[in-house]
Amino acid sequence: MKKVIIVFAILLVLLIVVAGGAFAWYTNALKPVDTFGEEAVVLEIPEGTGISGISKILEEKGVIRNADACKMYCKIAKVGNLQAGKYSFEEAKSVPEIIAKIASGDVLTDEIQITFIEGKNMRWYAKAIAEKTINSEEEVLNLLASEEYIDSLIEKYWFLTDEIKDEDIYFPLEGYLLPDTYTFENAEVSPETIFNVILNFTDKFLSKYKDDFTYSVHQTLTLASMAEMEGKSTEDRSEIIGVFLNRIDKGMSLGSDVTTYYAFGVDMAKNDLTVKQLNTYNPYNTRGPNMEGKIPIGPICNPSRSAIEATLTPTQTDALYFVADKTGKVYFTKSNDEHSEIISKLKSEGKWYVYE
Repeated sequence: MKKVIIVFAILLVLLIVVAGGAFAWYTNALKPVDTFGEEAVVLEIPEGTGISGISKILEEKGVIRNADACKMYCKIAKVGNLQAGKYSFEEAKSVPEIIAKIASGDVLTDEIQITFIEGKNMRWYAKAIAEKTINSEEEVLNLLASEEYIDSLIEKYWFLTDEIKDEDIYFPLEGYLLPDTYTFENAEVSPETIFNVILNFTDKFLSKYKDDFTYSVHQTLTLASMAEMEGKSTEDRSEIIGVFLNRIDKGMSLGSDVTTYYAFGVDMAKNDLTVKQLNTYNPYNTRGPNMEGKIPIGPICNPSRSAIEATLTPTQTDALYFVADKTGKVYFTKSNDEHSEIISKLKSEGKWYVYE
């Protein structure tokens, strides 16, 4: 009897040791791997791959310590519905964390996002597209030079008219590409697709105001683009439009520096305008000759929603002049004398743009 008890005790001890060892191995195998490279590990789980296959892929890619332990965990935790796709692992994680990621379907996609910033012009848009896609700036701008392409857009969108085909307009879609962040399938997206997606959003936005246009859509977007560049707040922009309308009614030129910057391709952030540029005729340049009572030939940037709305709801004002200092603050005045006084004050305070 004693021998039986001794044998049983030995077996029990061995069982405990084996079980303890197995448990230690299992818990250790579920821990994050000891080494993980500086770069993320990207792997793909094909459609129809089961837990056994997924565990093997994870082990082969060095994401987990042991495939068998991973399978055991999935069975014990009753894991199901692991989703196929491409996954990225940026750092070492435990098996439960890795399996939870795959179960959630947190897959990598080839989608790209392009953010088009308010107040940026077509050249900036082309550069933004080139940075995120396989297209070059030249390819984007060449597309805009295609009369056939522009005609196809005019036929498709109610707000695009022959006004954008004027030979003096730099870029036909300038002003019509509503700023926002847009998502595309991948970096191989064509400029045509990009413009179609943006124009669809522009269509949806402008359609809400279809009955509110006093001027043509083209002229409204042109004024909105000027207000975008001249004022920072919606309130300032609404009053700026009020001033523009007053000057148009009186046959005065709009006298907006931002149109001159655009006309001659001068970067506002880096350079001031010259007297020669200010006094040179250009259908965009409202500071130049022969522009009395005229709206520029086209938009000078792609205005924001708020700038467009401000243009559609201008502030009723007696002001005929406004000026913005270098901080962006806008001053409105009713007479040239008041306007000159504000400019003198700004110059004395070092807040005035100096033209050479």
